[in-house]
Amino acid sequence: MAAAGGEGPEPEPGPELAVEPEQESEPEPESEPEPEAALAAELAARRSAEARRLVLSPRRLSGPLPAGLSQWFPALEVLDVSGTGLTEMGTELLSLPCLHTLLAKNNRLGGPGSLPKGLGQAPLARSLRVLNLSGNRFSEVPPALLQLRGLRSLSLGGNRLHGIPPDIQELQSLEFLYLGGNFITAIPPELAKLPSLRYLVLCDNKIQSIPPQLAQLHSLRSLSLHNNLLTYLPREILNLVHLEELSLRGNPLVVRFVRDLTYNPPSLQELAGRTVKTRNIPYAPSDLPDSLVRYLSLASNCPNPKCGGVYFDSCVRQIKFVDFCGKYRLPLMHYLCSPECSSPYSSASQSSTSQSESDSEDEAGVAAHRMQKVLLG
Repeated sequence: MAAAGGEGPEPEPGPELAVEPEQESEPEPESEPEPEAALAAELAARRSAEARRLVLSPRRLSGPLPAGLSQWFPALEVLDVSGTGLTEMGTELLSLPCLHTLLAKNNRLGGPGSLPKGLGQAPLARSLRVLNLSGNRFSEVPPALLQLRGLRSLSLGGNRLHGIPPDIQELQSLEFLYLGGNFITAIPPELAKLPSLRYLVLCDNKIQSIPPQLAQLHSLRSLSLHNNLLTYLPREILNLVHLEELSLRGNPLVVRFVRDLTYNPPSLQELAGRTVKTRNIPYAPSDLPDSLVRYLSLASNCPNPKCGGVYFDSCVRQIKFVDFCGKYRLPLMHYLCSPECSSPYSSASQSSTSQSESDSEDEAGVAAHRMQKVLLG
């Protein structure tokens, strides 16, 4: 498996056939054959029932893959058409039942019909393991790709994506997902439902926040978030116990401390609920309506150990720096019961930064053994 900054795992080596454009000594005055026709003629002449890997060297193509490709190379497992200028793959792709790796980087794919209809129903949907479509023109993740249930590596970096579809959760076998270099602004919580995901690359986008559900990616080893618009991280990220690499350079959180004092005053019901919980006023379920009993059970404790208060719906969002490996400090989101809470996390004190640093030492010991690399610079 490749590192997080790469473009996915390299295909396994095997018998390879590289088709180079033929060099002509003297141009003929007659009209030359179309590149697609010339390529088809070359492939037909070099057909092989044993070739497992086919690389088409960069050339200028516009049409689909040549018809007859599956007959000329029936055992094909790896197909590399990167840099050929393809605008569509064509239906011939559906007739390659053994194909497990398709590399189609740096082409012109992305328009209507770029991928053949019926892709999700073809044998390819079960055999394909590695798909690299980076450097193309996709403005959205093609729905057909979400039917390739056997995919383990998907690369769509350097396209024109503006979002990640919630149905990404259908790719349950996915281990490597590369979406760097797009225009993605948000991460759907459904991304956390990929149980096998080990490498997630979302660098060079426009992401402003990380959903706390991402902490459910228990298999995650590497998370690349550099060059985005992040100002804080959810504290749930500490639950990624297997995370070995976290890349955050080029985000606002690295160069400034963000404090958000947005606060909606508590309702009368919340004030009453806080009083009951903080003063330990006894009550029995028969004393209150069921709705109030359920409401009281939802109380959250204020994280300030000197406060002892609780909150329900009304709270203050604050940023706290937490040590990783004794070297890096990450701003994580915390919730306080009120702006007046005399907490080392609160911005009410001029020395809040230094206080929060000293109070984070208790969590530093827990986090240090979990995070091997935090790349901030």
